Parts: sequence; structure tokens; C-alpha cells
Amino acid sequence: MVWDTGLKKTRDFNFRYLRWHLLLSYLTVMAAILFLFVIGVYLFFSYSFYQQLDEKLRALAQSAAPSLSEVEKRGNEYLDQMSVFPWRDLFNRDQQSLEWFNAKGELLAKRGELVLYFPPKPGVSKIRLSNHPFAIHTYTISVFTNSSNKKTILKGFIRASQSTESIKVSQKQLLLWLGIGGSLALGLAGIGGLWLTQKALKPIEQSYKQLKQFTADASHELRSPLTAIKTSVDVMLTHLERIHPKDLKKLSAISSATVQMNHLVDDLLFLARTDVSASKLSHEWLPIKLHELLQDVIDLIAPSAQAKQIRFISHVSIPLMIHGDRNCLCRLLSNLLENAIQYTSTGGKITVFLKKQNRFAVITIKDTGIGIAEEHLPFIFDRFWRADKARSHREGGTGLGLSIAQAVALQHGGKITVASKLGVGSCFFVHLPRISSTITGANFPKNSDFNSLT
Repeated sequence: MVWDTGLKKTRDFNFRYLRWHLLLSYLTVMAAILFLFVIGVYLFFSYSFYQQLDEKLRALAQSAAPSLSEVEKRGNEYLDQMSVFPWRDLFNRDQQSLEWFNAKGELLAKRGELVLYFPPKPGVSKIRLSNHPFAIHTYTISVFTNSSNKKTILKGFIRASQSTESIKVSQKQLLLWLGIGGSLALGLAGIGGLWLTQKALKPIEQSYKQLKQFTADASHELRSPLTAIKTSVDVMLTHLERIHPKDLKKLSAISSATVQMNHLVDDLLFLARTDVSASKLSHEWLPIKLHELLQDVIDLIAPSAQAKQIRFISHVSIPLMIHGDRNCLCRLLSNLLENAIQYTSTGGKITVFLKKQNRFAVITIKDTGIGIAEEHLPFIFDRFWRADKARSHREGGTGLGLSIAQAVALQHGGKITVASKLGVGSCFFVHLPRISSTITGANFPKNSDFNSLT
């Protein structure tokens, strides 16, 4: 498994990205709220449209109920002779119809162009016809009469029907206006959200810049007193005859602590400087022969590996060019190689590869050391983070080596990934854009897992 923490590091300190990320999150929430609102309004008005239609059909059927007796006697002839009905204009279009039935459900007369071939059923019904593109709503009422012995007798049925075409048109218009209104509201929310996120992040960004400046200033100011302490202690140690034997160990401890503090100050100052975006530094970069640079670092580090009887194998002959800062890249590579030597036992092996992969130069540093537990992999590039006693603070170390390496890689438009197995070893992959590649917006290639490298 390969863990990628490089992009996460970039995002942690990229306020422009954070601003757009917050704005996108805000707009996503607003879009969800507006979507639910639009759906709610659409469903409410659609329900109201159908309720109004049912009420309209009920009124139409009830207004035709008094004519059932005459229609039963004379049929369509009676309707043709009558020139005025209170419901006459309601079914002049082909979307409506009105039908009269006797008590047996037999059709007596009808008005309108809708033809329904099924018996009346009291209440509201919704049907679909094969020859009609829209659903039909019907409202059927039962008509009763009183007999001479005061019994209620079913006289017949009146059925009013209408197509839902007009409702569908109204629904489309409603949805259109809701969409336009929602889009305008979302646009205004975006403008307001952009202003709010800028205002909210401004004090945070100022505090972060002040913290970076303080780190750089403090690191710079601490170098002078630490150098003075180290020089004084070294001078005292050169005159052992003037030092009491009991104080010798204390002075040695002070000297060691001073050296360690100097390393820490240098690392903090370096990190403070590398937090500057690559766009501000790239104009100072020069073309670099990566294979030669890597070989120089290996030659410099190799004696440390030989002192621990560690086999050092390198395959870095492929010529590759990159843009960058030579000193920073040297520090990146030396930190990774020193880290590999530190955690590889005597008799182990370190292998270094250089290859071309798509638009990137990929440096692979594989060791047979103690490895890193899988749950610790996402945190190894965090500053001052320590996994366990096996990878505890080593003598002269600051806990910032991998953080510096990752910072340099990100500054050069690349990244570092790692694959590791506890007790087997670790493999670090350094991706750097080749000189013909674009630094920003790069799509990094994927590496194989640790199994394929062992």
C-alpha cells in the first residue's frame, strides 16, 4: 500500500485552496437546501392543482345532476335543445367531458370529446387512455330520488372528466420559474459566501503569516547565542587541565545539546523559508541534471552506510533534467538517505533507483530496515511526529527530516509517497516534474505497493 500525504500538506497551508474549499462547501449546502425547497414547493403546488381540478369536476357534476331526469327521458335531444346550462362552457374543449348514466350504469348522453369506455364508479378516479397522451381525472357522483313511500332510490350517475394537460403545462412553468429563482438565489449566495469566507479567513491567514514570520525570526535570532555557547564550550574543552573532572561530562552534554539545538534551528528556518509558494521562487531555479545530483549525494552518504556495513546499490545512470534549487534538492535526498541508513541494521541493504515515468522523474529509495506500521504511515511527514521507541528521537536528530523532504518536494511541484511493512523495510518514492513538464496541476503516476519492490 502506498500512502500519499503530499497533497494534504499543500492544502493545510494553501489559504486560497481553503477559501475555495469553504465556498464550495457553503454552496453545496445552499444548493441542497434550495433543491429541497424547490421540490417541496413543486409538490405542494402540484397537489393543489389536482385538488382544484377535483373540486372543479365535482362542481360540474353536481350542476348537471338536476338534468338527469330529462336526459333519461329524452337523451341527447334534450341537451341539443337546451341553449343555456350553468356548466355549458366547461367542456367546450376536447380536454373535458360530461356523461349521464342510468342506475344500471348505461350511458344516456354525453357532452365533450373525451370518450371513456368503462362504467361509472362513484368518487375520484385517474385513468390513462391509449389514444390520449395525458392522464384523465374523473369525478363521479350518484344521483338519488325519493319514492312515494319515502325510500331513497338510486336514479343514476353523473361523471365529469378532464385531461391533466393544463396541469402538466402549469407544472412545467412552475418548475421553470423555480429553477430560475433557485439559480439566481444560488448565484447571490455564492457572491455573499465568497465575501464571508474572505472575511472569516483573513484573521486566520494573518495569524498564520505572523506565526511563520515568528518562526523564521526566532530561528534566525537563536543562531547567534547558540553559536556563542557552542564556541565557548569548545574552547573550554580544549583546555581540559582547567576543568574539574566532574564538570567534563556536563560540558560534553551542553556541547551535544547545543549542536542539536543548532540543527533544530536550521531545520525550522529552512521550513519557514520553504513555506513560500513555488511560484515566488521558481524564477530563481536553474536546470539541474538530476542523475548527477543524485550520484553526488550518494557518494557523500555512502561512507556512513559503509561504516554500518550496509550494502549501497544504485541505478541512477538515466539522464534526466529538472528545474529547481540544487541545495534544497540535495537536502531532500540526503534526508531520505540518512533516514534509510539510520533505520537499517548492520548487514542490511539500501537500493536507489532513478527512472522516467510519464512527465516525472521518480527516485526510489528502498531499505531493509525496521519498517513502519501501517497505522503510522499517514503521519510520518508531520513535523516532530514520532511513531514509537524503535523510531524515537535519535542522537543529533530534530524530528523534521521527512517534513523538510516533503516540503522541498511540494515546493518543486512534486510529492513523496511511501510503502512500508513493519520488520521488512520501507520504500520512499520521490516524484519531481521533468524539465518539459508543467509544475502546477500535475497528475502524479501511481506506484506499485511494497510487495512488488521486495
